[in-house]
Amino acid sequence: MNPTPNEPAVAALPPAGERPVHERIRRQAKLKGRQPEAQALAEVQECIGPRPDEGHRRDLLIEHLHRLNDRFGALREPHLVALARETGIPMAEVYEVASFYHHFDVVPGDAAVPKLTVRVCDSLSCAMAGARDLLERLPALLGAEVRVVAAPCIGRCEQAPAVAVHQTAVPHATPDTVLQAVRRHPDTAPVAPVAPAAFDPAAQAQRSVSPPPGQVQVLPAVTDCALYRAGGGYALPAALARGEADREAVLRALEDAGLRGLGGAGFPAGRKWRIVREQPAPRLLAVNIDEGEPGTFKDRTFLERDPHRFLEGMLVAVQVVGIEAVYIYLRDEYHDARRLLQREIDRLVADPPCPLPRIELRRGAGAYVCGEESAMIESIEGRRGEPRLRPPYIAQVGLFGRPTLEHNFETLYWVRDIVERGPQWFAGFGRHGRQGLRSFSVSGRVKFPGVKLAPAGITVRELIAEYCGGMQDGHELYAYLPGGASGGILPASMADLPLDFDTLQPHGCFIGSAAVIVLGQHDRARDAALNVMRFFEHESCGQCTPCRVGTAKAAALMVARQWDHATLDDLAQVMGDASICGLGQAAPNPIRCVQKYFPHEIR
Repeated sequence: MNPTPNEPAVAALPPAGERPVHERIRRQAKLKGRQPEAQALAEVQECIGPRPDEGHRRDLLIEHLHRLNDRFGALREPHLVALARETGIPMAEVYEVASFYHHFDVVPGDAAVPKLTVRVCDSLSCAMAGARDLLERLPALLGAEVRVVAAPCIGRCEQAPAVAVHQTAVPHATPDTVLQAVRRHPDTAPVAPVAPAAFDPAAQAQRSVSPPPGQVQVLPAVTDCALYRAGGGYALPAALARGEADREAVLRALEDAGLRGLGGAGFPAGRKWRIVREQPAPRLLAVNIDEGEPGTFKDRTFLERDPHRFLEGMLVAVQVVGIEAVYIYLRDEYHDARRLLQREIDRLVADPPCPLPRIELRRGAGAYVCGEESAMIESIEGRRGEPRLRPPYIAQVGLFGRPTLEHNFETLYWVRDIVERGPQWFAGFGRHGRQGLRSFSVSGRVKFPGVKLAPAGITVRELIAEYCGGMQDGHELYAYLPGGASGGILPASMADLPLDFDTLQPHGCFIGSAAVIVLGQHDRARDAALNVMRFFEHESCGQCTPCRVGTAKAAALMVARQWDHATLDDLAQVMGDASICGLGQAAPNPIRCVQKYFPHEIR
């Protein structure tokens, strides 16, 4: 019926005060979306603490998720709904972050959760040491209440096969030692050594830092705050803060020493400090201790023995560059190291040697891609760890939109020694025309795996003979990965190449984080390549199609006895050219190396 000229097209609503009371209540109370359950909301509030007047910080979302996951063994959906309400973050964002990271299990509210999770590393070094046998035997041995899962590299390759029982590491794992650790849970966490011990990394130069396999300790003796300061620790940042030391002299020392980024990229450290120092304040520092590259464990090895040498290098950077706040990103697998580092930071803050910036220790959640600097920054901000497109570079627009100095742990670790001993001390090491020291993480078929503090430019043949006690009995050098999963694979015939930045690129490889994995004549390079490709497939963040689809397709093709070279070449080209970050760009390296150096394996 059409309205008459005197009738409005839509009847006017009565004033709010004249509407029925029950209708007004219904309209106001009917909120959109899922509403939190009272019990779930109370449990979330207990876990993350009371809401500040200004509200919960958005960047602490992953820390909140960790607290819930630790408390309840999983992330139950009612808790995620309650967390979204409590923090004011949209439910979609909470869920997309929670579901991104491997260490978060998102389950329905009434789902059964395993009593305990045992993670068996199945990356290359552990696979060669018998990880598959553990994965087959442990489920029946441990029972239905214990979940046994294969896990990507947990950063203990020198202790292969390595297992994590909840948050406790089990080195050189056997079914019996894993069973003992499970029976001791939740009292499996090792106690820190009673007596601290001084650790001088300079004294370890041209030696093995790691002990022989029979002497491995989950928590070695550590240099604590009191012992470190008694040995002159923190004198340099204190002198810089008082104006008694020259900032420019520190920069020149780093440049003259040739110190480069030791996380894999190799960018000159002094130049990076100058670039960030020129940016407008406030400036931030983000430290990358994610160390997820299979075969790499050097940062953990040094951190477990002397966290303060790293912290001092960090404070020197704060003084020289002018840093307002520091964010340390530590991989989740390093639970013991995290407790140690937080304890020593608390001691430092309680008795500071100089004015300190705000220092926050952030916990990763199981995502290899967060080793990429911009992905790490996204994770620190409480988001999915997806790499950013560049430019802008993080030195200009980084963490929270501010200029950011990003460094690997080990790069900062050497700052004190380089300044105190002089740049020529560091640059004086080297072989075959190279300069400096390199911390090689060596694993695989050698007698004594571990961190070897050797001269830059040493060859893998020299490294094995002089630092590793030679090859394991019954094994001969067949091949090696010079830079972890990403760095490619070379044959024994190329074991005399100098290992350093820029020396391996002509051969389709790179040194990266100096993670050397050694294969014997009973191993096959194609199996190693397939292992690392499956790792890349598992760890791709999924943001870009070439990496997400290319790694999965390549892994499927690499299973065939005879490879489809045309298709693999096409995949390698697309992944290398069109992937956003280094994960997809480096993923083709093992394919190309097997095709070039081990063609007899894939005919």
